Amino acid sequence: MNNNFWTEFKQPIFALAPMEDVTDTSFRQIVAEIAKPDYLHVLMTEFVNTDGLLHEVGRDIVAQRLVVNESERNLLKEKDIKLVAQIWGKNPDHFYKATKWICENYDFDGIDINFGCPVKNVVKQGACSALIDKPELARDIVIATKEASNIPVSVKTRTGVKQHDTERWITQLLETKPAALTLHGRTQKMQSDYPADWNQIKLAAEVKNAILPEIPLLGNGDVFSHQNVKDDLELSNADGVMIGRGIFENPWFFNPDIIDPDPETRLSLLWRQAILFLDTWKDTKNFAVLRRFFKIYVYNFEGAARLRAKLMTVKDIDSVYDLLKENPHFKG
Repeated sequence: MNNNFWTEFKQPIFALAPMEDVTDTSFRQIVAEIAKPDYLHVLMTEFVNTDGLLHEVGRDIVAQRLVVNESERNLLKEKDIKLVAQIWGKNPDHFYKATKWICENYDFDGIDINFGCPVKNVVKQGACSALIDKPELARDIVIATKEASNIPVSVKTRTGVKQHDTERWITQLLETKPAALTLHGRTQKMQSDYPADWNQIKLAAEVKNAILPEIPLLGNGDVFSHQNVKDDLELSNADGVMIGRGIFENPWFFNPDIIDPDPETRLSLLWRQAILFLDTWKDTKNFAVLRRFFKIYVYNFEGAARLRAKLMTVKDIDSVYDLLKENPHFKG
């Protein structure tokens, strides 16, 4: 195994999940700026398709998901936060070649393989969570990725396809000796429609501790508060947690000292992210992507609902500023 940074953290390990059109470099920087020391250890990129990285014509578009601002890079080094590229696909040879290309052209701390995404059009391709029921192909993918990589290779997955199959699946994954495992406590079929089952993560921890105790196992699913973290870790005996949708309810999640930020703080952070987004992407990414973030900052103060509704219609940065400057809580 390559030098495994995953084993060097003070536990519990805190990570932000990879999310499409969410965990780009501008939002990652925002999260890292807020984070308190030892409350954020790992950030991940958006999902990156291995097939797309090997196409000369479409590579530039796919590789947008791997962009890292210099300001983010410097901040992560300063705070000792690791940045991991997450990749997906179904062809072991493509995983090998894409991993080689990433390692030759970027400076990530690790590679993570997506065996968890339950989105139907992805599953129909035989990728991500579909590979839970194709253990031999999944094994070949992990081995090919490890062979091509000079950085640690971890895996993020779910408990099964139609039903929990945790013991079988985790045992098979551990045979490939990944640098770390993250387990979402739902099956593919459950999507996000049912509560995450942390008893399954407990079972996975027991399996891992019996086979490969030196690598960390992170639990994922329904982590919305620090009380969730405490309860989930006590129940499961996992080595850490990965936060996904919880960051939308509280972008200050990784700083427990900030309980209920005032409206001025919320709007200031909204504006900072909008500026970072514009500086990074200019006209290369749809501005509408930003709208999904506005609602996580604009709530719980007088006039918030009205401002939020207006922000959902903006099409450019000037319109955002015009709306914010009308609000008495925004200081510019």
